[in-house]
Amino acid sequence: MGDEAYKGYRGAALSVLKANNAPVWSDVEAMTRRGLFKGIILPRSETEDDQHIVIKLSTGYNVGLRAADVQTITARSVKEAHYKIPEKEFPYDPKKKNVTLLGTGGTIASRLDYRTGAVIPAFSPGELFGAVPELADICNMRTKKLYGVFSENIGPEHWMGTATEIKKAIEEGADGIIIGHGTDTMHYTSAILSFMCQDLPVPVVIVGSQRSSDRPSSDAALNLRNAATAVTVGPAAEVMVCMFGPTSDEYDLLHRGTRVRKMHSSYRSTFRTIGDRPMARVWPGRVEMLTEDYKRRREGRDMTLKAVFDEAVAILYYYPNMKPDVLEAMIDHGYKGIVIAGTGLGHVNKPLYPALRKAHEKGIHLFMTVQTLWGYVQMFVYDTGRDMMSFGVVPAANMLPEVAYVKLGWVLGQTQDPAEVKRLMLSPVNHEITEREPIDGYLVMQGGLPEMDAFMKQVHR
Repeated sequence: MGDEAYKGYRGAALSVLKANNAPVWSDVEAMTRRGLFKGIILPRSETEDDQHIVIKLSTGYNVGLRAADVQTITARSVKEAHYKIPEKEFPYDPKKKNVTLLGTGGTIASRLDYRTGAVIPAFSPGELFGAVPELADICNMRTKKLYGVFSENIGPEHWMGTATEIKKAIEEGADGIIIGHGTDTMHYTSAILSFMCQDLPVPVVIVGSQRSSDRPSSDAALNLRNAATAVTVGPAAEVMVCMFGPTSDEYDLLHRGTRVRKMHSSYRSTFRTIGDRPMARVWPGRVEMLTEDYKRRREGRDMTLKAVFDEAVAILYYYPNMKPDVLEAMIDHGYKGIVIAGTGLGHVNKPLYPALRKAHEKGIHLFMTVQTLWGYVQMFVYDTGRDMMSFGVVPAANMLPEVAYVKLGWVLGQTQDPAEVKRLMLSPVNHEITEREPIDGYLVMQGGLPEMDAFMKQVHR
C-alpha cells in the first residue's frame, strides 16, 4: 500500500500505521499504554508533527495518539471518503421571506460523515437544506459565494465587494441578508459594513461558528438558524452579528455591528457588546429585542452605498516604554491616518511627542481611543492629553479601536481635508459613538465571588 493511503503522515506515525496495515479512513481499535481507543483514522496536514496519529471517536471528538504509546492497531475496515453532501431541493414557500446568504470563506455549515469521519462542507441551498433542514421552516434561501478566504485574510477589497453585493441582493428582492464569515475578524467586517451600507431597508446579519461542525459542541447550525430568524422575523434593519449568548445552547445574541468585539479565543459565547447592551436575544423562530433604539425595517429597496476605503491607515497600540521609531516608521511609509489605542483616558509617553508633532505637520490624521475598550477618551483631564491635542491628536470618544480604524479608512476614502475628516469621524453613523454608556454596559461577570455564585444559582437551576 503506497504512502498516498496514509495522507499527511510521516516519520514515526507513518511507520506505526504501515506496520499495522492501517491506512487513513480505517475503522480501528488502537491499544495504547493509556488504554483502548476506537475510531476512524483521520488524515493529517503535512505541516503537522510526525509523532501523533489522529482518530475520530464515536463521540465525534478527535484524539491524538502518540505513536510511541501505540502497542497494536487492528483495522476492522477501510472506508472510502465521500466529500459530497447529499443535496435536497430547498423548498420554496411563497408565504416565507426570501433570504440571501453571502459566503466570504470558511464553512457556512457542514456535517460529519460518520462512515468516513470526513467533515463535509455545505453551501448551496440544497446542501444547506441537507445539513440544516430546519432552515426551510424559517425562510426561502438563495446563496452566493463571494470569496473563499480565512477571515484573517479579509480586507478592504472584500469589504467593498461585500457591501456592493448587499445592495445588489436588496435590489433583487432579498428580505434579509446573512453573511457567512470567520469569527477572527468578524467585528471588523461588521463595523465597516455599518459605514458602507447605510439606511438599510432589511437586516444584514453576520454569522459564523467557534466550533467546527464535526464536534458535538458545534455552534454552527444553531447560529445559522438564529441568523435566519433574525433576518426574517427580527424588526431591526442594521448590520448585526449573531452568535452564542451564554456558553450553553440557550440562545444567540444580536450585537450592533459597531459595538461588538470578539472577547475570547475559543468560547462559543466569544462575541460581546462593548459599552452598550446587546440588541436582542434570538431563538429559532423568535426574537426578543433588548432595546428600542434601533433602525426599523421599512418598505422599499433603496439604501445608501459608500463602498470606499483608503488602506493607508493603522492602529498603534501603545505600551510602556514605546520608542518613537515605531511611529516614525509609519510616517516614513506614507500612512495617512493613525488610530492610537492609548492607556487610561487616552495617554502615551512623552518620548512620542516629537513624532506625533511630525505626523501632524505632515498631514497625518491622528485619533485617540482607549485600550480599556469600555469608557471614553478624556484628554482634558491630565497634561498628557492636553499636550497631545495641541499637536493634532483628536479624542474619539468611546469608539472602539478597531471601529475607529475601519471608519478612518472609510472617511479617508472620501476626503483628505482635515476639518472634514474630523467632522466625519466624530459624527456617529450607527452608535459607534454614544452620548453615554448604560449603567450595565460595563459588566464583567467575575467568577468566584459570593454574589456571582448566588446570581448564577438563581439563573441556572
